[in-house]
Amino acid sequence: MFGTESSLSMFLNTLTPKFYVALTGTSSLISGLILIFEWWYFRKYGTSFIEQVSVSHLRPLLGGVDSSTPSSANTSNGEADSSRQSVSECKVWRNPLNLFRGAEYNRYTWVTGREPLTYYDMNLSAQDHQTFFTCDSDHLRPADAIMQKAWRERNPQARISAAHEALELEDCATAFILLAEEEATTIMEAERLFKQALKAGDVCYRRSQQLQHHGTQYEAQHRRDTNVLVYIKRRLAMCSRKLGRTREAVKMMRDLCVFQLMKEFPLLSMFNIHENLLESLLELQNYADVQAVLAKYDDISLPKSATICYTAALLKARAVSDKFSPEAASRRGLSTAEMNAVEAIHRAVEFNPHVPKYLLEMKSLILPPEHILKRGDSEAIAYAFFHLQHWKRVEGALNLLHCTWEGTFRMIPYPLEKGHLFYPYPICTETADRELLPMFHEVSVYPKKELPFFILFTAGLCSFTAMLALLTHQFPELMGVFAKAFLSTLFAPLNFIMEKVESILPSSLWHQLTRI
Repeated sequence: MFGTESSLSMFLNTLTPKFYVALTGTSSLISGLILIFEWWYFRKYGTSFIEQVSVSHLRPLLGGVDSSTPSSANTSNGEADSSRQSVSECKVWRNPLNLFRGAEYNRYTWVTGREPLTYYDMNLSAQDHQTFFTCDSDHLRPADAIMQKAWRERNPQARISAAHEALELEDCATAFILLAEEEATTIMEAERLFKQALKAGDVCYRRSQQLQHHGTQYEAQHRRDTNVLVYIKRRLAMCSRKLGRTREAVKMMRDLCVFQLMKEFPLLSMFNIHENLLESLLELQNYADVQAVLAKYDDISLPKSATICYTAALLKARAVSDKFSPEAASRRGLSTAEMNAVEAIHRAVEFNPHVPKYLLEMKSLILPPEHILKRGDSEAIAYAFFHLQHWKRVEGALNLLHCTWEGTFRMIPYPLEKGHLFYPYPICTETADRELLPMFHEVSVYPKKELPFFILFTAGLCSFTAMLALLTHQFPELMGVFAKAFLSTLFAPLNFIMEKVESILPSSLWHQLTRI
C-alpha cells in the first residue's frame, strides 16, 4: 500500500507544467467541438443529440422501459390516440393565396439566387395536382394521358415540354394550367393562359355534366372537370386582384363561394376561397362585407385559420384603435369596445402566436410557401405577407396590437397542458415548418425551448478547461502546486479508508491480500 502511494506521489512530482497545459488544452478543444456540434444539432432538429441517443439507444440497454413496447393495453391505446392526434394537429394545408411559380417564385430565384420553395413543399404540390387534375379514365383521352405523366415529373422543363405536347393534340385545360403556373413569366401572360384554360375546361365540364350519372367512370370525370374549372376561376380571380382589378376579383370569388356551397365535392373546400375573398374585400376597405363573410365562416364547427382570427381582431380593433392610448386606458380602465378588441387580439394570438412579430416588423418576411401549417410559422408568414398592408391602413391598429399581444401568454396555462380558447398548441409545428420553409429563414418557435442540459454542461466544461489551460500557461509553477494539492485532496478519503483497513485487518492477512 505504501509502495503504491509513494509511486503515485513520485508520478505526480515528475509531471511538468507542459503536461497540464496539454491536458487542459485538449480537454477544452474536445468539449468545444462537442458544444459546437450540440448547438448545430439543436438549431437544426430542436433537440439535444446526446439526450436523443441516451433515450433512444442507451436507455433500453440499461433496462429502461422501451416506448415501443407498452406495458399494458391501456398505454398502447393512449399512445395510439396521442399519435393520431399529433398527425391530425400537424395537417398541412394548401396556401389559399399561394403565388405563381413562373411569374413570382422563379423571379425571386433569378434576382436573389435563392430557392424560396423546399422540395417537400413542391412534392406536396405535385400530389395536389395529381389529386385535382387526374382521374382513372385519363387514358381514354390522349392529351389527359400525357398530362397525367406530366404532373408526376420532377423536372420543371420536362413538365412544360409535356404540356406543349398535349396542346399539339387538343386544347387541354390542365396543360394550359401548367404553362400558366410554371412557364408564364408575368401575371398578364399567366392570365392569358388561364383564359384559354377556362374556355377548354368549360367545354369538358359541360360534356361531363351530361354524362355524370351514366356510371362511376363518368362521375369521376365530372368531379375532376369540376376541380379543374374551380381552380382556373380561382386563379383568374387572383390574377385580377394582382393586376389591380379588385372589384372584378371580388365578383369572381363570390361566384366561386356560391358554387363551392352548391357542389358537394370535398376537394373544393381545400381551396378556402373565402380567404381570398376576405383579402380582396379588405383591399377595397369594404368592412361591412368582411364582417358578413366572417359571420358565415367564423363558426365553431369550421376549422379556424389565422386569416379568420386576425381579420376578426382587425375589425374589432378598427372601432377603437384611432383613439386608443395605453396611458389613458391604464388610468380609466378599458371600455367595453376596447375590451372586445383586446379579447379578439388575445384570441388571434393564442391561435397563432407567430403572426404579431411579422405584423409589427420584428421579423423579416419571406415569400410564403405553397403549403402552410395552421398555427405554425408558415401560416404566419402567408398571412402577414398579404395582410400587413391592411393592418397599416387602419390607424392605430398596429399600436393596439403592440400594446396587448404579449398579454395573451399570461392567460394560457403553462406548460400548455390545455388551451384557453383553443386546443393546446401542438408540439409538432416546428418540425413541419422546417420542412416547409427554406433554410435561409429562421423558423419561429413557440413555446421557446430551453437549452438542453448537455449544451449548458459542455459550454461550462469548455470554458472551465480553457481557463485552466490559460492559467497553467501563464503561471505554470503555481498551477502545478494547485494541481498536486487538488489530487492529494481528491485521494485523501481513499488513503484514509485504506489506513483504517490496515489497522483493522491482521498484517499477515493484509500481506496475503496484497500478494493476490
